[in-house]
Order: sequence, then C-alpha cells, then structure tokens
Amino acid sequence: MRRNVSAMVNIANEHSTAPEGAIGTPGNPLVPDPAADSTGHRAAEHGRVIATAGDRRASGSAPLNRASAAPAAVRHVLAGIRLALGWIFLWAFLDKLFGLGFATPSARAWLNGGSPTNGFLSAAKGPFSGFYHAIAGNAGADAMFMGALLAIGAALMLGVGMWLAATGGALLTIMMWTAVLPPAGNPFLDEHLVYAAVLIVLALLGAGNTLGLGRTWTALPLVRRAPWLR
Repeated sequence: MRRNVSAMVNIANEHSTAPEGAIGTPGNPLVPDPAADSTGHRAAEHGRVIATAGDRRASGSAPLNRASAAPAAVRHVLAGIRLALGWIFLWAFLDKLFGLGFATPSARAWLNGGSPTNGFLSAAKGPFSGFYHAIAGNAGADAMFMGALLAIGAALMLGVGMWLAATGGALLTIMMWTAVLPPAGNPFLDEHLVYAAVLIVLALLGAGNTLGLGRTWTALPLVRRAPWLR
C-alpha cells in the first residue's frame, strides 16, 4: 500500500516539474497556453505590439498633418494666380470697351468708335510687323481681340473651361509677344511668354477647382462627353 502511494506521489511530482516544451506546458506548441489570447500571443506581448503601433501613429501624425496642409495651400495659391490673370484679361476688355481712362481714354473707347487694336498693332516691330500693320484697326481684328479678352478673362475668373482659356490665352499672349520683337528690356523674353507658361500650368494643375466652378463645370454631361471643353 505504501509503495502505491509513493508511486502516485512521484508521478505527480514529475508532471509538476516537467521541462519546458513538454506536453501541457506553455512552451509546447501543440497545446495552447492558457495565458495566451485567441491569436496565440501572450497578453503582455500583444500589449507591447499595440503600444508600439500607437507610438508610431503618434510620431507620424505631425508630418501627415503638414503634408495634407501643403497641397491645400498650393491649391489656393494657384487659384489666386488664376484670379489675378483673369482680372488682367477682363480689365483690359472693360477698359478698352468703355474707355475708363487707364490704358484707354474715353474718346478712344470701342463703344465710342475707337479701335482696340489700332494703337498696339500700329506700333508693332520685328519680323511680323508687316502683318500686324495690315490688320491694325480692322473691324474683324477688333472683334476677335475683344472677344478673346472677354472669354479668357471670364473663364479664368470662374474657373471653367480652363483648357480653352489656357490655350486661347497662351496663343493671344504669344501673338502679342511676336508684335514687340525684340522686347525692350530682354533679348527675347518678356511678360507675354511668362503669362503663356503660367496659363498652361494652371490648366494642367486644375486651378479652376479651388475658389472656382471647375468641379461643377467638368461634371456637366456636355463637358464629360467632350473633355476638350474642360
């Protein structure tokens, strides 16, 4: 009887002191550890993983906020440039139409029989001066010039038809550049070429979508069918 009791005690002691990796111990991969969670990881290790991920999110939040603020600032700067250029074109139209006394006196206003193109094109120089002298003061040239100023200025101010406005504005300013060759203060470069380049950049970057009606315009069925109207 004593021998049976001793054998049972020895068996119990062997199970309680089983080496790591034995059946029924935490180190054995075949038997789940009661201290582990449902994914098989210990609770302490899982807590450390969560804390590490939280630290990473916290440390990266400031750069992300700065990165998200930068594009918004850029969009508003581009919108401001778009509005400024639009006002330049639109003001030129209004001044030449009514003779507001800035670049065009009242007596030479288009409504009073003046020619919007005569003064500028009559003074053209360079290799294209003959062509511009021939059309200076022409009624058709006046109408196309004024129509271009109005359409480009209005499109830029509203932020619609940016590709048409950029293409028409770049073409108009390049033609004006060819009428003053060579420029007075530079061998070849003046503000007309800069305006043309900026207009193309504004169209490429979708400057009409901020502080403008660009998104509404591009969502119209007609514009969606004809992307060149964007």
